[in-house]
Amino acid sequence: MKTTETPAPLPAESGAPITKTDLRPPPPAKEKKEGTVLNVFSHGVLVIWAFMVVLPLLWAVMTSFKDDRSIFSSPWSLPDSLHFDNWSRAWTQANMSDYFLNTVLVVGGSLIGTLVLGSMAAYVLARFDFPGNRFIYFLFIGGMSFPIMLALVPLFYVVNNMGLLNTIHGLILVYIAYSLPFTVFFLTAFFRTLPTSIAEAAFVDGASHSRTFFQIMLPMAKPGLISVGIFNFLGQWNQYMLPTVLNTDPDKRVLTQGLVQLAVSQGYKGDWSGLFAGLVMAMLPVLAAYIIFQRQVVQGLTAGALK
Repeated sequence: MKTTETPAPLPAESGAPITKTDLRPPPPAKEKKEGTVLNVFSHGVLVIWAFMVVLPLLWAVMTSFKDDRSIFSSPWSLPDSLHFDNWSRAWTQANMSDYFLNTVLVVGGSLIGTLVLGSMAAYVLARFDFPGNRFIYFLFIGGMSFPIMLALVPLFYVVNNMGLLNTIHGLILVYIAYSLPFTVFFLTAFFRTLPTSIAEAAFVDGASHSRTFFQIMLPMAKPGLISVGIFNFLGQWNQYMLPTVLNTDPDKRVLTQGLVQLAVSQGYKGDWSGLFAGLVMAMLPVLAAYIIFQRQVVQGLTAGALK
């Protein structure tokens, strides 16, 4: 005797109303398989890229705690003991403490000046219509495309004629001018995404333009300020060409100049452990800044796309 399977009752036969979900065809298995393959490929590429970036950093940190003999005899093994004297030797004998202090002064002053001046210029260009608005905006964008190599010689004479050569404040002003085009370009697009109703309400309540900017619009632009601040911090901290040309005083060298000097001097002395310790010293502030503010960086980069 043959038996047949009874098909499941349709929604109409069971008394349930037919909805659009019941009538929607199932997704094709081919598209689902292609999406899975694409996800696996993209995740694999990201994992490989993470290893390529993280492994050299971990190796440099590990090598900074080794002695010179272990660096050459077993470069990939863990240190037998932590040689903290490498760090103290690089900090004191190689003058990394002086270079670090000079870099903090230069980058700190230039970062504050860049964010203050850049945010004010970007706010005006984004919120107010006046003759020459677009010309000034494209002038800042043009500054981004101007190679810094072409400006080194005239910049040297300009700074020298102003009496700012081999000075900390002179280097700060040059860093601000170097970072303003990108800062204005980034923050102008960010200020355009902010709601205008809040600023209009502040004007109705009698707030001035400066008060509206500093107390209302600037706090709202905090994600964008942090994002562009991180980018400027990375560029200014790792800047080598400008201080090499404009800052030839040995007592006022910044960290990048100090690392080059350390590499040259330690190369003759054979103190490779001290060289790696100085390299990690210069690297740690950048990593710490990005780890602390990574969420704000992502928010600032995606805020312009979500309105």
